[in-house]
Amino acid sequence: MMLATMAVACTTTKQAKDEKTIAQQLMERLDSLRQKGYMFGHQDDPFYGLTWAYQQDSSDVKNVCGDWPAVMGFELGGIEMGDAKNLDSVPFTKMREEIIKHYDRGGIITISWHPRNPVTTIEGGGNAGQKFPEGTAWDITDSTVVKNILKGGTQYEKFQVWMQRVSDFLATLKTQDGAKIPIIFRPWHENTGSWFWWGEKLCTADEYKALWNMLQDKLNADGFDNLLWAYSPGMAADLTNEKYLERYPGDDRISLVGIDGYQWGTKEDFVSQLDQNLAMLTKFADEHGKIAALTECGLKNLTDPTWWTSTLTPVLDKYPISYFLVWRNYKEEWFGPSPSKPDAEYFKQMYQKENVLFLKEIAEK
Repeated sequence: MMLATMAVACTTTKQAKDEKTIAQQLMERLDSLRQKGYMFGHQDDPFYGLTWAYQQDSSDVKNVCGDWPAVMGFELGGIEMGDAKNLDSVPFTKMREEIIKHYDRGGIITISWHPRNPVTTIEGGGNAGQKFPEGTAWDITDSTVVKNILKGGTQYEKFQVWMQRVSDFLATLKTQDGAKIPIIFRPWHENTGSWFWWGEKLCTADEYKALWNMLQDKLNADGFDNLLWAYSPGMAADLTNEKYLERYPGDDRISLVGIDGYQWGTKEDFVSQLDQNLAMLTKFADEHGKIAALTECGLKNLTDPTWWTSTLTPVLDKYPISYFLVWRNYKEEWFGPSPSKPDAEYFKQMYQKENVLFLKEIAEK
């Protein structure tokens, strides 16, 4: 009788899991992994590093510590133009390949999108790789962009095409057997700053929410139940619950809440802000039933080699976040470790911490 009961229970559990969306299953995995610690993430990790580019199965992180990041970040900027490469000159064919490979390893994927400015961009201009400023996401010369891509605006039809191109690419992110890959999707980030055309001084709170909803509704309608939607404003000197809610799309639309926080000034200022921001963020996440993460962070060129262990992790250790992601390693501007740099030894010390998780610790056996 007991065995029969257990068999029924197992069948019921499996059915319940199968009935959950792929995004919901990812949410549960993130929540479960938080019990072990927080994951390390790196943008563009498998594409290039400080001394190499597009070498098979290479990674500055792996070359330092012998393990892949648990989380890898990828960028779609340029897909809206039909470009072959993104705004950092990464071929989209290569991006698809590496996303699938990391998922097959047991890793977690997060994707951002910095679309060009639909009002000022030059169609057919061959702008792949051009980052600043004309026509890019950083072009803030026109303060009506968001208004003009919403329904009734002058760029509405153009932006419908751009969203379709995003949808078309996301639809290709599948395993060999056709299963959709779960993705943390993080559009319209750092919106409380004003360096992107969707920033705080360039659109009203209602316009921003309408922009969010338009993209989310489009991708939901296209059947993407594998997207876990992440909302991540920039770190602020005094981030409050009220401030965070100003442009927050709503609990029914968000699963993961984050902040993007870089050290641009002194260590003391960064530690103070990060501590205050994560305290507020993790409390917000707990109250709203969300997962919290430090969705972007870093110290440019690791000017303090001890940063990993002396500055960052002492703050992160205090809070139940899911992961932190440092930005890309490029030969002129890097945020992750490299075997050739003095921070590598301190990164290895961080890797040894039981509560900092890399791929080997999260890969499902």
